[in-house]
Amino acid sequence: MTKYVFVTGGVVSSLGKGIAAASLGAILESRGLKVTMLKLDPYINVDPGTMSPFQHGEVFVTEDGAETDLDLGHYERFISARMRRVNNFTTGQIYESVLRKERRGDYLGKTVQVIPHITNEIQDFIVRGAHAAYGAETDIAICEIGGTVGDIESLPFLEAARQMSLRLGRGHAAFVHLTLVPFIASAGELKTKPTQHSVQKLREIGIYPDALLCRADRPIPDDERAKISLFSNVPLDAVISVWDVDSIYKIPGMLHQQGLDDLICDALGMHPPAADLAIWEHLLEAKANPTEEVHIGMVGKYVDLTESYKSLTEALTHAGIHARCKVVIDYIDSEEVEANGCGVLQGLDAILVPGGFGKRGTEGKIQAIRYARENNVPYLGICLGMQLAVVEFARHVVGLSGANSTEFEPDAMHPVVALITEWQDREGQIERRDVDSNLGGTMRKGAQRVPVKPGTRAAQIYGADVYERHRHRYEVNNLYVPKLEEGGLVISARTPTESLPEIMELPTHPWFMGVQFHPEFTSTPRDGHPLFSSYVKAALQHKARRAATEA
Repeated sequence: MTKYVFVTGGVVSSLGKGIAAASLGAILESRGLKVTMLKLDPYINVDPGTMSPFQHGEVFVTEDGAETDLDLGHYERFISARMRRVNNFTTGQIYESVLRKERRGDYLGKTVQVIPHITNEIQDFIVRGAHAAYGAETDIAICEIGGTVGDIESLPFLEAARQMSLRLGRGHAAFVHLTLVPFIASAGELKTKPTQHSVQKLREIGIYPDALLCRADRPIPDDERAKISLFSNVPLDAVISVWDVDSIYKIPGMLHQQGLDDLICDALGMHPPAADLAIWEHLLEAKANPTEEVHIGMVGKYVDLTESYKSLTEALTHAGIHARCKVVIDYIDSEEVEANGCGVLQGLDAILVPGGFGKRGTEGKIQAIRYARENNVPYLGICLGMQLAVVEFARHVVGLSGANSTEFEPDAMHPVVALITEWQDREGQIERRDVDSNLGGTMRKGAQRVPVKPGTRAAQIYGADVYERHRHRYEVNNLYVPKLEEGGLVISARTPTESLPEIMELPTHPWFMGVQFHPEFTSTPRDGHPLFSSYVKAALQHKARRAATEA
């Protein structure tokens, strides 16, 4: 029977609840348990797909095409289970499901209420998500409840968790509460009162934490832990200090050293083998002792909030770990390049243009791409980064001066990138069509297997097939591909059904590739990712060439 760990947060958001939950999952998995994870988001949006990256951060995409919270990316990086659509649900999805049932008459004319109907629906969603990875054989499902205790919108989720623990009975559910212990510089003290009030609020609604994770900028002294224990009615050994570290991959070891996994296993009546964290220790040793360093310029439009590129920055870190190389990411605002030119790109070992939506900053990205192409700087374009690489090549190599994407210029003279449904070839003329205006309904999302053209760089990196996740609307226009290929661009992978370009590369360049998919979503610290590993290796080679030239 699957057992459940509910992870809640208090005082403030952004304390790292997702990292803590994922780290706990990593320790439990290292003890031979089958672990899966769920994120319960209390906002009313159906999913984060249409939310601003500045407000919500990255949208993580699962294999089955769900647009989910970025914490699911952490889950996949820390444990082996793959996340699916059912591993993340929101208040919007819960109410949508309940209202559909009400309209069908499933409630037989009863008054539909938050309790029991909404809370029962939340429990049904939790059970369904818990069994998605391994079926009924899942040992532990860790359920992270978004928001903080005391938020109105979180109350139905907390009540559902309370009811579920009561229904399952002792030994089948545990609660972990993450809270803030701030250091007040003017007083020179750590303050435990916010944690005390947070636990008190949790107890008021009938939830008693089995462990407290106390976040601070430094280790919490034993006397402060004892104070928290006394006033929160939590045993001293269950008050866990979680301090700031320079790598999130240190968190599993930190929690294990303080016995969190033993506490949870005892609360759940489980007695698995001892934890084996050797793989995490090896990764940390490699990360702490690099032999090289490269600087990669990430030219984007959300650089003021790096959480927008969380999976991407982690993928580069993973590649650096496996290459024994410190990857330093220089975040460059594409609007700055657009306004001031490419001077800021000089001295970089590689350039990367990530995905994104909207016209703002795109011309700056195109300038950066041209700089990388003309100066033999390794270039990786992801999603929009590939599309703009095609636009740049069409303009400055093929000579199509009006080339653009119809996302940015609907009446472009040469729409080398556009919606599939936006044109068709009729007697050599491009005819535009009306398209679905539903922002969530015109995307190509999820994983797709694509064959790779032999003899290409993509074939060297991937082998026979690419199996990667997508999240985009616009595609490279196949009507222009012959002209692009005449100019020297190679399409090294296409979708098997629609024959849509998936990978482009320039054979005459030391390393220049664009991919329509998002490889960052499948990179893990344990295995890395072949595309990013090849890219970082190319950056090292470029650095060496530049040093030899300067010498």
